Amino acid sequence: MFYIYLYVMIAVAVIVFISLYFVEAGYGMLVSSRWGKLINNKVAWFFMEFPIFAAMVGLWLFSPHRFSIVPLTFFIIFETHYFQRVFIFPFLMKGNSKMPIGIMLMGMAFNVLNAAMQGYWIFYESYNVNYTAFGLTYSDIEWLWSPWFIIGLLLFLCGFVTNLHSDYIIRHLRKDPTDTRHYLPKGGMFNYVTSANYFGELTEWLGFAILTWSLSGLVFFIWTAANLVPRANTLYHKYQSEFGDEMKGRRLKRVIPLIY
Repeated sequence: MFYIYLYVMIAVAVIVFISLYFVEAGYGMLVSSRWGKLINNKVAWFFMEFPIFAAMVGLWLFSPHRFSIVPLTFFIIFETHYFQRVFIFPFLMKGNSKMPIGIMLMGMAFNVLNAAMQGYWIFYESYNVNYTAFGLTYSDIEWLWSPWFIIGLLLFLCGFVTNLHSDYIIRHLRKDPTDTRHYLPKGGMFNYVTSANYFGELTEWLGFAILTWSLSGLVFFIWTAANLVPRANTLYHKYQSEFGDEMKGRRLKRVIPLIY
């Protein structure tokens, strides 16, 4: 049943990916009341991200394998991202931006479903399969020095740092709290793409899929791409409409440097 659930989630992700090329998710730069009552962005981000952090903690606490080194390592890596997203990121936000309550609720729902995917695999299902990649099988602890874990961890860390740096750049685009204008971000990966923060997040979860070598990790990466790639395209066109000449001069891509 667990794998049926994962394949259903992949199918839904494909639908979401296609839909978001035609429908704007109205938050951030594209905020819209069409998605429900607008509420404080800090509050919305906290409640949207908290369920996955808490659910993963719960799954860890009730797992008979909670202190086994490999699942514990996966758990710490995963929760590092969401600790920052829940307890740090919202409180660094500047200004009085808003988020529609509908977007917050959809984010909460997905995060609960994702906790079920990642937490169940890490703490329960991973003990029913060997850590096997390209025909090579590793014992529990050996996986932590396999090339796949190391490559995945490096990708995750690079994506995490890129995400943090990109968020920092976005937060400091406006010098005056009363300023409501839009600015074209510069610096870091913004020198290559208009959605560097999304590139960072894609890199993180690609790394996580590789370091866990799991279908659940791959499904999360697919969902991340399904959500962020179409949105990056929408933001790219919005930047083009507002900063057309500068965009042409910088030859920026949307979310994947040199490619898209």
